[in-house]
Amino acid sequence: MKKIFIALTLIILSVNYSIAQKRDVVEYQQNWDKQKVFWGYYLGLNMKSYKISYLTDVNTFVNVTPAVGFNVGLIGDYRLHKNINLRLEPGLSSNTKELAFTHIPGGPRDSIRKVNSTYLRVPLLIKLNTDRYNNIRPYIIGGVSYDYNFSSNEDNPDDNYDGEFRMKKNNFTYEMGLGIDIYLPYFIFSPSVRGIFAINDELVRDKNTNSPWTGNVDYFGTRGIFLKMAFH
Repeated sequence: MKKIFIALTLIILSVNYSIAQKRDVVEYQQNWDKQKVFWGYYLGLNMKSYKISYLTDVNTFVNVTPAVGFNVGLIGDYRLHKNINLRLEPGLSSNTKELAFTHIPGGPRDSIRKVNSTYLRVPLLIKLNTDRYNNIRPYIIGGVSYDYNFSSNEDNPDDNYDGEFRMKKNNFTYEMGLGIDIYLPYFIFSPSVRGIFAINDELVRDKNTNSPWTGNVDYFGTRGIFLKMAFH
């Protein structure tokens, strides 16, 4: 009986302490969400790969080994409603992938391609926010992006027969994600996780339609995960 009493006492004290803590919460940046327009910037990491489909299942397979890349950019935010924001997030995204064409003999010179990609990304997004709870505000976000590939090699007359893997300059992606706004005394910290998916086929085919590198590829498009850390 004594143990039960002690346990109940501890539970009551814990509940009272939690209530007291809630009463003592200081809400930072109380006027922030009343702004019509605000700015910010973001830093982050990405892990990009490719979705690849084939015209036939015979004798073609490309193995993609991605590496961790980085993102950096600016944020422009326009409040449409107390829970809806229109957001523009232009920035740079860089990443390296290794493609292994496992069906091609002849050693790494023929079967391995390193793809170094640096994109200018211009995402236009809709951000749906929950109501603020103390100093946090979860949200979901999604939209489309125009992506310009500085490293595409699209205009290079050489192709895989000369060791050059080529991709398109102009691309479109859609992205979806979730995050949380954390209200701090001097700024808003907003981490989020995004999924990025190519809309168009990004591959530039070799001049030879029967090329062992590109001839059997039906679709070749970026997909990846972005971790963004935004500051407002």
